[in-house]
Amino acid sequence: MLKRQNSNPPEHRRDLEADGGALSMSHNDSRSFFNLSQLVLSAGRIKPSPALKHSKITYFEVEIVDVQSKKQICIVDKVPPASTLLDVKHKFHKACPQWYPSRVGLQLERNGPFLKDSISIQSLAVSSIVTLYFTDLGQQVGWTTFFLTEYTGPLLIYLLFYIRLSTIYDQVESRKNFRHPVVHLACFCHCLHYIRHLLETLFVHKFSEGHTPLKNMIKGCAFYWGFTSWIAYYINHPRYTPPSFGHKQVSYAALAFLMCEAGNHFINVALAHQTNSGNRTCFPSPTYNPFTWLFLLVSCPNYTYEAGSWISFTVMTQTLPAGIFAFLMVIQMSLWAQKKHKLYLKRFYPEVRRKAAMIPIIF
Repeated sequence: MLKRQNSNPPEHRRDLEADGGALSMSHNDSRSFFNLSQLVLSAGRIKPSPALKHSKITYFEVEIVDVQSKKQICIVDKVPPASTLLDVKHKFHKACPQWYPSRVGLQLERNGPFLKDSISIQSLAVSSIVTLYFTDLGQQVGWTTFFLTEYTGPLLIYLLFYIRLSTIYDQVESRKNFRHPVVHLACFCHCLHYIRHLLETLFVHKFSEGHTPLKNMIKGCAFYWGFTSWIAYYINHPRYTPPSFGHKQVSYAALAFLMCEAGNHFINVALAHQTNSGNRTCFPSPTYNPFTWLFLLVSCPNYTYEAGSWISFTVMTQTLPAGIFAFLMVIQMSLWAQKKHKLYLKRFYPEVRRKAAMIPIIF
């Protein structure tokens, strides 16, 4: 019996299976690609992942030019936009150590005002290069040192004349002549005035911009110390004659002096309280304290009280040097009051427009 031959040998079967598997795999790949294409089309356009944004800081270059010669002194580079003018002064001091920050005056224009230390560089910049004009302000001192020196001198000088040093007055004449009570009262009032100034300088006033030229302190000391010596010499002289109207004149003038001193102190405390609290949006208003009611009439009552103190002191002592000093102080206080009054009109126009600067009668 003949055996039937297998028409599909194992080798041939394996070939067919291989071909069939290849066809099946090819069909599956095309179907997968088709499905992927449909998914992409239905999902929309593929958005690329957002690139990481790197923040770029623009630095400024500050060119320092001498205001007189117009020559470039140095360039302060890599100044961040948030830097203030004080930061630029510190960098300028590192480049030029002979000019420390308080001695440096910077202007945006040659004839323009000096810029404040708190101004940011970004507010001044028109381009990446900022040109500033340099002025040497000379040797500087702090405002606290300025006032302490200016007010300590009169306090000590007056006491030297009050004890009647032998180098100033004749000792024989000093022992013979009796001291009128107004001499002791004048010493008390004069010392009280400058002690108040010293204490307010240390504990009440807050000074901005921190420095002033040394020459200003020398001029201020020469004025106050010189007039104190002149006033004290006459009041404490052995031949000093008391006021014409006697006890009444001295009493009323001394009372007015003490009231003016108290008013000056309370006004300075009110102004300092407004500065410390940060409430600079409105003009200082009077409180329950009667000494602050002068705010209703004038914009600078502290100058009014200061002038009143020296006028009262002049009436109390009835001396020519005190009168001249009081006259000059009234003029100086009036100038300062007018300058402040103009600033107040710009900032607090509705509240200040009907007030006087210093003297309540003059509107």
